[in-house]
Amino acid sequence: MPYINLKLVGTLTKEQKETIAKEFSDTLLRVAGKPKQSTYLVIDEVKGENWAQGEKFFG
Repeated sequence: MPYINLKLVGTLTKEQKETIAKEFSDTLLRVAGKPKQSTYLVIDEVKGENWAQGEKFFG
């Protein structure tokens, strides 16, 4: 059972999330032979104020 946790700064539309889920599950089916119904995806949308690279926060 593949489990994917995608974290990103900002928010996505429902359509964008659906496209991402399709692309990830398509890739796992094609590359690893994992059925789409066994792939789980969690998308964490993080505010820029809570995301940093080194000393720089993105918010």
